[in-house]
Amino acid sequence: MTIRVCIAGVTGWTGIEVARAILDSEPFELAGAIARKSVGQDVGEILGLPRNGVTVVSTLDEALAQQTDVLVDFTSHDSVKQRAIAALERGVRVVIGTSGLTSSDYDEIERVAETCKSGVVAAGNFSITAALAKRFSLLAARHLPSWEIVDYSSASNEVAPSGTVRELAEAMGGVAQNHLEVPLEDTHGERAARGASIGGSQVHSIRLPGHVLGFDVNFGLPNERLNIRHEAGSGAEPYVQGTLVAVQKVMQIEGLVRGLDNLLFHAD
Repeated sequence: MTIRVCIAGVTGWTGIEVARAILDSEPFELAGAIARKSVGQDVGEILGLPRNGVTVVSTLDEALAQQTDVLVDFTSHDSVKQRAIAALERGVRVVIGTSGLTSSDYDEIERVAETCKSGVVAAGNFSITAALAKRFSLLAARHLPSWEIVDYSSASNEVAPSGTVRELAEAMGGVAQNHLEVPLEDTHGERAARGASIGGSQVHSIRLPGHVLGFDVNFGLPNERLNIRHEAGSGAEPYVQGTLVAVQKVMQIEGLVRGLDNLLFHAD
């Protein structure tokens, strides 16, 4: 069965690579494209390919004039929730790859998906290796009582922590309770230096030139340490394969699945 896909953020860093893969993959058909720039241009021309008849538009309503099965959204956190809900209410399933949404945002999206008997897959990171790092961290949290997370991203990233790390921290809190030797309220000096508490994890966000996206999960026991690290390079290719997996699997989902690892390891 061909899956008809609309991409929101098609001219963006990840969206453009996902569009290229959709056009090159037999199970998929590019049905629509949304962006704030290049409106009116053919997607093929934007990619340096022959024209394919899909024109970039600026709104979801325009894009969904063509029959669509799945909306893939790689836009900004301030618009993705409303667009996801609108798509679900029109019978379109949704894959979200945008950072910055909170647990309450996802709760609302999940309620709409269940009401509409439709499906959503959301991941702060569609990289296969990032999903593995998250899975390994969740396994370690079952056996090691104390950890902290360091979140790395570019200097221009205004979202803190990243969607990847927020998803990770909340998931770890669902596995075990993190133990702090010194309670935060007993901190002397600047309490903010201990980071933000998310799902029971202390998270420290670093925003510097030279970083793209990465995280460290640091576990500690007396006289030993474990570090699980993921770091991405400057290209968007790592996120393409995971997105395509999500587009295929969301067709059989009702409700919300959050985290690529929960798709890859569903049988676990």
